[in-house]
Amino acid sequence: MEIIEYSMGELIDPTGILSGRRFEFRVYVKFDEEDELYTEQGTGIRVIYAIDGDEAKIVSYNLFDRATDEILDFSLEDDEEAILSAFCEEHVEE
Repeated sequence: MEIIEYSMGELIDPTGILSGRRFEFRVYVKFDEEDELYTEQGTGIRVIYAIDGDEAKIVSYNLFDRATDEILDFSLEDDEEAILSAFCEEHVEE
């Protein structure tokens, strides 16, 4: 999995129900051609990343086909999820 592009924005909770801060990442990745998630245009991952005190983590994510925005019913492997979490942690501080 190679991250090729991303965008990020902070999500505002107008109700004040959620504690901490939430960020939405749209991360665009390329998978190896042998991977079942491979598409020629690339795959997108919509990530909700939360920071609450000393804890920072991925709250949820969805994979989607970049060409069609169609949600893909797949999950990342543990090592891929760890890469994604580290990426979000690094880029949320910028």
